[in-house]
Amino acid sequence: MNLCASTFCIAQENAPTTQLRYKLMYDKPSANWNEALPIGNGFIGAMVFGGIQQERLQLNETTIWGGGPNNNVDTAAKAAIDEVRGLLNQKKYVEAQTLANQKLGPKGNSGMPYQLAGNLYIDFPGHERAENYQRDLDIENAIATVSYTVNGVRFKREYFTSFTKNILVARLTADQRGAINFKAKLQSPLAQKMYAKDKDLVLYGKGSDHENQKGKVQFNVVARTKTIGGLSRVDSSGITIENADTAIIFLAIATNFVNYKDLSADPLARALKTLNNNIQKVDDLFVGHKKFYKNYFNRVKLDLGTSEAVKRPTNIRIQEFANGNDPQLAELYFQFGRYLLISSSQPGSQPANLQGIWNGELKGPWDSKYTVNINTEMNYWPSEITQLSELNAALFKMIEDLSVTGKASAKQMYGARGWMLHHNTDIWRSTGIVDGAFWGLWPTANAWLCQHLWEHYLYTGDQAFLKKYYPIMKSASQYFLDALQTSPDHNWLVVSPSVSPEHEYINGKTAVSVTSGATMDNQLVFDLFSNLAKAAKELKIDASFVDSLNLFKNRLAPMKIGKHGQLQEWLEDLDSPTDNHRHVSHLYGLYPSNQVSPFQNPKLFAAAKNSMLYRGDVSTGWSMAWKINLWARLLDGNHAYKLITDQIKPVSQQSGGTYPNFFDAHPPFQIDGNFGCTAGISEMLMQSHDGDIYLLPALPDAWPKGSVQGLVARGGFKIDLAWEGKKITKLVIHSSLGGNCRLRLNQAAVHKLLKAAKGKNPNKFNQVAEIREPLVGSTSNELKVNIPATWQYDFMTTPGKSYVIIDKKEN
Repeated sequence: MNLCASTFCIAQENAPTTQLRYKLMYDKPSANWNEALPIGNGFIGAMVFGGIQQERLQLNETTIWGGGPNNNVDTAAKAAIDEVRGLLNQKKYVEAQTLANQKLGPKGNSGMPYQLAGNLYIDFPGHERAENYQRDLDIENAIATVSYTVNGVRFKREYFTSFTKNILVARLTADQRGAINFKAKLQSPLAQKMYAKDKDLVLYGKGSDHENQKGKVQFNVVARTKTIGGLSRVDSSGITIENADTAIIFLAIATNFVNYKDLSADPLARALKTLNNNIQKVDDLFVGHKKFYKNYFNRVKLDLGTSEAVKRPTNIRIQEFANGNDPQLAELYFQFGRYLLISSSQPGSQPANLQGIWNGELKGPWDSKYTVNINTEMNYWPSEITQLSELNAALFKMIEDLSVTGKASAKQMYGARGWMLHHNTDIWRSTGIVDGAFWGLWPTANAWLCQHLWEHYLYTGDQAFLKKYYPIMKSASQYFLDALQTSPDHNWLVVSPSVSPEHEYINGKTAVSVTSGATMDNQLVFDLFSNLAKAAKELKIDASFVDSLNLFKNRLAPMKIGKHGQLQEWLEDLDSPTDNHRHVSHLYGLYPSNQVSPFQNPKLFAAAKNSMLYRGDVSTGWSMAWKINLWARLLDGNHAYKLITDQIKPVSQQSGGTYPNFFDAHPPFQIDGNFGCTAGISEMLMQSHDGDIYLLPALPDAWPKGSVQGLVARGGFKIDLAWEGKKITKLVIHSSLGGNCRLRLNQAAVHKLLKAAKGKNPNKFNQVAEIREPLVGSTSNELKVNIPATWQYDFMTTPGKSYVIIDKKEN
């Protein structure tokens, strides 16, 4: 095989940079899974390897999981939970940990794994030597392409997973007639059999048995071809195409999955119906697919500048990003995160899991499940702010399911009303403890998931949505009303037992995780109670219940500032300034919540910054993405940008990074880092959590000039802005819901509509968090930070109207 990389570079030299802006490009086939390119439509996913003699498309379908309907609730846990609570109250932390490890581990199973469907292999005889090789992923149109020349013939393959027809399409063409020859076959480690049925190649498979659960997901992969010219035949060994001008492969995948408790569908009938109803002119399929996709993708535009680096292979750009002149790579990474969310989470699909929808193994890393102590939530951080609000539907449906299955764990394990789950779940909506108690004894995921329901309302103002999901938020609150415990030292209400995910403190010489009153738990329950009270007021219901709720909320433990000047992670001052653990759970209050504000409580803000400085920058990929958001909220754009350069770099054993295909590395691959970085870049440019819309709050020196269009602020305000020299040169506000728009700017502005802001923002969607005053311990650290000078303005808006507030051309 002869691959001429220089030809690739020469071919790009004359290409306009606008044509390359949204392309991941390579001059070699992928050598492994982390170099293959992802395509998906929320239901079907594929990794395109781009081989020459043999192409491989590794296939996924969102409902192919191991095991079957079950819930791993430990019906004998309540007595042990009460014992652990008692030991914690006596400050017998090691004994509490020992007991929890012995009696509160997973019962039955630790959840089921997300699994691959298999592979489509396409063998090309005579393609031993190739030249002018190119492959790319066009994230503006959601199409992957491979092209090369063999013996003077230019071959091209185009791949997409149709959003409108739910089929994978591969179109193979050449610039000479009769040149398309290949043998295609299906393969899967889960296969039960492969056979020919009429003109189709059919694979039947079944999900794995796993941890005492029988595999009950049945699925079919069905491939069908159409050709222009040439011959086609199908038998049990595969599909053979000879001397065609063009060949098109249509592929459908379907399972027997109906919902988490129903596996009654006929997968073959489903797959055949999809193919029979949706195969049409391939050009029409391309058009429909691109139109659907671009309706999402084109909502947000970001321009951070460009350079000649856009013409280089993406893997080279990753290697050179930290030291090179390539501002557009951060833009590409931002949009790649949006591409991945559109491609892995659609209404009706399963939510994006730990790998989105792309997993090449029978048992992927951490089973590729839903880790709900941050990772699942991080997947959806970019959804509202980057105008992908509808893609939350899959997450909301899972929350709805969990509010049903979680009643068993609430009642049987904690003796409480309502619903709850621990730090992990799967397609079967399991709610018991997963992994050992050291990591898994975290009963607060319901509060964090409910935060997404409230945030959706703040962005959209959708009262019908709020009315539908209010009972789920109320039920989660009822769980805590019953499960909260009284801290013996202060009479505060705390979550006990719990952990600060997935961290530990040292008691004597022993590492202990189990605790009561972890800061993150206090923050999460505070948000849940606060949001539910506001929701009840909006819906004009449950006044007496809210009165009781507020009594409980006022007894929650406040945040505390410890001896090192840090925001404490635990109720006691146990933090170490040399701790560099990847989880910074106690900083949930800074991001994604709004409880830590430079303008409302500077001392708490300074303590949060001290905690970040102690933790350091080096970490796993998803943790670096979280830290980008945290430094953005700390109003330090240069530090946030430094974390971006740490994330967009080749993967090392010491910390995370980015694989050649742009996937984030824990390592191994976890998709939440991609989503978290997209959210972080958004937060650097616009924030709306603290009672106003703060524009360019964390702009780094590396982006001296740029523009963004379409970011969404709470209250339904869409923002278009441009800047140069850290000053806004253009600002247009599009109001969806109307009401007061309060702006916070780093510069003075003059406009006939603008008035100096005074008092509380009257817009109910843009409010500050009314937290309890934090407690400050004995610390020699100065709790001061430099807070930039800003100007606040108000102006009233009308739904559906746009307002040009700053336009340098007019000044």
